[in-house]
Amino acid sequence: MEWSDEGLVLSIRHYGENARIASLLCAERGRHAGLLRGSGQGSKAGAVQPGQRVRVTWRARLSEHLGNFTLEPIRDSAALVLDDPGRLAALVSACTLVDAALPEREPHPALFEATGILFDALAAMDDPADWGALLVRWELGLLAEMGYGLDLSCCAASGAERGLTHVSPKSGRAVGAEAAAPYADRLLALPAFLVPGRGGVAANHPMADVMAGMALTGHFLEHRLFASLHAPVPHARLRALEILHRHAAISGGAPDIAGDAASGILGAPAL
Repeated sequence: MEWSDEGLVLSIRHYGENARIASLLCAERGRHAGLLRGSGQGSKAGAVQPGQRVRVTWRARLSEHLGNFTLEPIRDSAALVLDDPGRLAALVSACTLVDAALPEREPHPALFEATGILFDALAAMDDPADWGALLVRWELGLLAEMGYGLDLSCCAASGAERGLTHVSPKSGRAVGAEAAAPYADRLLALPAFLVPGRGGVAANHPMADVMAGMALTGHFLEHRLFASLHAPVPHARLRALEILHRHAAISGGAPDIAGDAASGILGAPAL
């Protein structure tokens, strides 16, 4: 059997002395693993890395076999962010989340497209508020793709489409300011850049909004998506969160929720 597709490299792990197993998110084949022969040593060992966009050919005798990959590089977003620990951590976090959450060989073309856009944008963006907000939006998309999308279109209590400020941690639905007031301490903050009809990141304390967004998606990643998989949220996401928290602290826009997100929502202490 043989097929060709376009893929995004998610992870690489050693297999024996002279081979590695690659996990890719493919445009038509979803998350798919394959063996890279002769790639375990020497100059070939670092030739394939997470974040690369590749043309992939897979061959195997039977469809249920692991099979062999032949990869041709198209674009290497990871190489463009190697000098920026924050953007590199965001890219690795996205790769790890997809690798851990998606079932094998199940097509997710919309997620492939969104992840490719995220990788390209990370290579082009310098401002942590910009790439942090984009990472939050991508995580919302991952949740939706896996069946855990949030409803931010209107207030769960009143149906109003304006004045949305919070999200219910139980239902994943938006809540307006008036309805949220008595329960604000039990709700998740809804950052302005996620409110429908409002583009970009809020002008006031943008990094605080990004951290609120990371807390929001982090809650549902842990308590919905990865809870259903009986697995913890991958540590790579905590690394990206911790770097964003540092940027927020430097900018003076780090609210208490940033520390709470690192220590409580992900179930691990802040680094």
